[in-house]
Amino acid sequence: MTFNGLSAFPITPITQDGIDERAFARLINRLTEAGVDSIGAEGSTGSYAYLSRQERARVAELAVKEAGTTPVLVSIGAIRLRDVLNHAEDAQKAGAQALLLPAMSYFPLRDEEVFSLYAAVSRAVSVPVIIYDAPGTTQFRFSDALVQRIAALPHIASIKVPSAFPTAQEAIARLHRLAEQSPASLTLGVSRDPTAAEGLRHGAKVWYSEWGGLFPKLARRLTDAALAGDHATIESVSATFKPFWEMSNRYGGSLRVIASAAALMGLAQEPCLPEPLQGVSAEDRAVLEELIRTHTPS
Repeated sequence: MTFNGLSAFPITPITQDGIDERAFARLINRLTEAGVDSIGAEGSTGSYAYLSRQERARVAELAVKEAGTTPVLVSIGAIRLRDVLNHAEDAQKAGAQALLLPAMSYFPLRDEEVFSLYAAVSRAVSVPVIIYDAPGTTQFRFSDALVQRIAALPHIASIKVPSAFPTAQEAIARLHRLAEQSPASLTLGVSRDPTAAEGLRHGAKVWYSEWGGLFPKLARRLTDAALAGDHATIESVSATFKPFWEMSNRYGGSLRVIASAAALMGLAQEPCLPEPLQGVSAEDRAVLEELIRTHTPS
């Protein structure tokens, strides 16, 4: 598959009875209708770390089925290599066209351990693998040298770089370094929605977007504007997104806010997060409801 444009990451709605399959299908359908370039199922926003193997396999099946011709990427992250390989097998059987692999751990991982993880997966799979660089959740930082070693392995096709880590300026400098040092087979992608447009303007080809999983049409406009260098549209769309991003920052990430917004929009039941995770406070719920009403993103 080709890694480009907008890759939207929806939540996985979860009730006390398990996966809310109807709500998940509805979210996937909204993404395909909006014309996203790919769908990232079971990313961090999709609560992959909280799901059993059976649940993850089922979500992958649903995502591929409902996505139709839109490529689906599936996270295979787990603490133990055995489980990573099982998730990779399940995702490929479901028809996933690429796999996202974060460096999850309980004890901090060493570079050699992370390399061995990617090497083992690259030997076992037949579809592209994305280096899932998520230091905010995994607490592991990929060095440039480690990225180059991993990029030389078979099937390694893209990297998701946090666009403002540790600062926006340093992230841009890193994108330039990776563009110079990496093989042409490695497509650079960015995450961290508030600064992703800047990353796209500085060499990244794909935006792995959390809020794009809920507001795909708005994210589509921002992606296209960033790749085209349309500064006026970038500023306009970013201004619409800004209060949602600001609330996400206060909650340490987007998942809680996106889940609450999805419930307010009638796209999922409430609660729809795996316990003990909770949505936003009652006060912020009222603010979020007003933001959805007045900003009317779609």
